[in-house]
Amino acid sequence: MPLLKRLLSVKNELILFAAPLLLLPLPLVIGTSEAECAYVIVLMAVYWCTEVLPLAVTALLPALLFPLFGIMESQSVCMQYLKDTNLLFVGGLMVAVAVEHWNLHKRIALRVLLLVGVRPVLLMLGFMGVTAFLSMWISNTATTAMMVPIVQAVLEELNNSEAQMPAILSSQEVQTSEVDVKQEKQAEATGPVVVTFLDASVEVTRQMEAAERQKMCKGMTLCVCYAASIGGTATLTGTGPNLVLNGQMSQLFPKNGDVINFASWFGFAFPNMILMLVLAWLWLQFVFMGFNFKKTWGCGAEKTEKEVAAYEVIRGQHRRLGPMSFGELSVLGLFILLVVLWFARDPGFVHGWATNIFNSKAEYVTDATVAIFVAILLFVLPSKPPRFCSWRTQSFDTASHQTSSSAPRLLTWKVAQKKLPWGIVLLLGGGFALAKGSEVSGLSRWMGDQMSPLQSIPPWAIAIILCLLIATFTECTSNVATATLFLPVLASMSQSIGINPLYVMVPCTLSASFAFMLPVATPPNAIVFSYGYLKVSDMARTGVVMNIIGILCITLAINTWGRAMFHLDSFPTWANATGP
Repeated sequence: MPLLKRLLSVKNELILFAAPLLLLPLPLVIGTSEAECAYVIVLMAVYWCTEVLPLAVTALLPALLFPLFGIMESQSVCMQYLKDTNLLFVGGLMVAVAVEHWNLHKRIALRVLLLVGVRPVLLMLGFMGVTAFLSMWISNTATTAMMVPIVQAVLEELNNSEAQMPAILSSQEVQTSEVDVKQEKQAEATGPVVVTFLDASVEVTRQMEAAERQKMCKGMTLCVCYAASIGGTATLTGTGPNLVLNGQMSQLFPKNGDVINFASWFGFAFPNMILMLVLAWLWLQFVFMGFNFKKTWGCGAEKTEKEVAAYEVIRGQHRRLGPMSFGELSVLGLFILLVVLWFARDPGFVHGWATNIFNSKAEYVTDATVAIFVAILLFVLPSKPPRFCSWRTQSFDTASHQTSSSAPRLLTWKVAQKKLPWGIVLLLGGGFALAKGSEVSGLSRWMGDQMSPLQSIPPWAIAIILCLLIATFTECTSNVATATLFLPVLASMSQSIGINPLYVMVPCTLSASFAFMLPVATPPNAIVFSYGYLKVSDMARTGVVMNIIGILCITLAINTWGRAMFHLDSFPTWANATGP
């Protein structure tokens, strides 16, 4: 036991130094270029799964090992770390940081909750809808961190009247004891009396109500982290795996004609998100609330005092935000401009503005171009109205001793530098480097040839099996790392067995975001778990069904509207060869 404890205390160090040594037979014994590339990929997979190094640091290993093994030149490797997709990620996140910085996301959330109301089931639907919508544009972690305190405050008000029950019950018990004393005095003269156990029945009722409150708290908090993971899948910038797919398509299939862009991805993934969100809502309602329409929906019933109090909490938080400032309106306008430009750039069914302006050279302008344009505007536009358009007397800023005409910008570099997750940029770059190294070394072609026997299995069965595998794998490691490791392999497999690469790459990209079972699987799960309502068993039991729901929804989506959108019935010409 002491030896085992000592080994566990140095577990990370053992993995860090033992993994490279145990894998050395690959480059030393086999010695081929494919084996050397496999050595790098397996080593990074081990480090990513165990997190013995920060994920972003592990992503830098190709920049060291590919030149040492002679797989790629250092200049070629380093170019992979800042591609078009990375700038799309940076630009989109800068807009999200501005939305968060100006508290616009909280205003949207509270306004929607005021419209939905505080009936338990409708309140859960409101929480899930708001969380999913915000997760489409800002990070899942930031959305969850903002929503859970709101959920907590509402739950406290909903349970407030129930918390007063012990005092009421104790007074009832005092009255009962006084009655018992009188009955004992009367018993001396009148004989035996019948004793009723009112206090026992009250205790049972109290325990049942406490259990119901606990289940409702579990359901209300769990719905937030699930909605955050589901909502992030709807947009190309909503979560990391979507960006990995976008980058890998450009890397592995440069002639794909921009088949995956913001508009096409949204057209496929948004209906899938709505379907998943509704089914998740029904599942959580069944598990934690039951289908008592009168109780949970409030059918034919007036609002209780605790529901009115909870509504006042939401309205009070909304009032504290005050009226929308000039800065908030400006950020909202830029956010709408970004979405409109993304959709209208190349919608597919008509020529977009990029084609019309640049004379049929739409490839010159990508979604990253739009994201960077709007991000730059955030650093240009002021956060207060300029002097010439202000209808009020210019206020004097005592802190800076300047008039409001020199107001700060909507976003400053200090704020952006603090809130942007720069590690994800390196993580994406490491994935692109791995994909390029696999292609150059021939490892992708070799792995694809090994999977040629899968031709005898129906494509829909292959997709389901791979989705189950990735949904399980992503519970233990980062969703970006999962997509980075699997997507190049799936692309090669698709070429070998002659099916459209998107038929397996798109479902597996979505499955990488289905981390529903464990608190450590994704930051939103960890945030919700830290509030103490949930046990690991609660999350695991509910999450298993959520994974099944997700995979069934993806299977339906890819075989219906996805098949029509991406022309999945035929093997595309752009998939015949990889590389430039």
